[in-house]
Amino acid sequence: MSISIPTSGHWLSMGSVALPIVLIGALSLALATQSGVVRFSTASLPSPPTILIAAGSFSYRQPGEFYRSGYAVDGPKAAEAMLRPVTIMKYQVSTMGYDTCVAEAACPARESVTPSLAHMPATGVSHDDATAYARWFSEKTGVTWRLPSDKELAFAAGNRFPDDALGIDPSGNNPALRWLADYEREAARKGSREPEPLAYGSFGESEHGLSDFAGNVWEWTSTCNRRVDLSIEGQAVTSESCGVYIAAGKHRAPLSSFIRDPKSGGCSVGVPPDHVGFRLVKDTRWYAPVLYALHLG
Repeated sequence: MSISIPTSGHWLSMGSVALPIVLIGALSLALATQSGVVRFSTASLPSPPTILIAAGSFSYRQPGEFYRSGYAVDGPKAAEAMLRPVTIMKYQVSTMGYDTCVAEAACPARESVTPSLAHMPATGVSHDDATAYARWFSEKTGVTWRLPSDKELAFAAGNRFPDDALGIDPSGNNPALRWLADYEREAARKGSREPEPLAYGSFGESEHGLSDFAGNVWEWTSTCNRRVDLSIEGQAVTSESCGVYIAAGKHRAPLSSFIRDPKSGGCSVGVPPDHVGFRLVKDTRWYAPVLYALHLG
């Protein structure tokens, strides 16, 4: 058996091929890191408790403001399929967690006086603030975290998610019936208000283990409120994106993205939320870092 030993010229030839490959790889990694496609954890943060809900289907009422023949009607409700599992924080982001982001100058200060504790939900934060926290937390942990969509939050909340329907016959042409039902609903909402945020575990869990949803802290979602005009057959004729996001809790509330205290204004319809905070979902899709870098996730 003979052994072939590469000559110096052969090694030079191999090196001339390998060196550009190494340089290209290093440059690609640098660009990916700079753009955010690849992220490395810069600090050790404790992983928050999460729950995992397996893919499946559930009954879901579409969010937004729906109209038929000029009259407000309930949004359509139908079975929705979740094709992927959802991994979501069991609890809302805490005051201590959010304040850590503030201390590192990555998040604006919250507008609430709740003490900075590991078991108290952060409130007095806007949609923009929550998005900044998600970006910071993703960079700290090396995992992509983002706000849930209304659909994802509804899926995780299960039977705790509100159904805002009034149950009025959409074919009826008597607006007084809807006005009366809407008045009674708003009066009930005003009577159920809670003055102060409460500690984790104060409002129980959904059948999936999601804690404190539909308590007195509404939660930001990535879903924009919209107006949809329906035809007589129930088909969407027009849908207008409004730049206002859905905060979900005891009921859905459309809020401007910069609102931190919903009681001070910014809720387009109905009784405003008592408080507004958020929790995040872990995006486990292999291309999530790319979406993160493009600000599409």
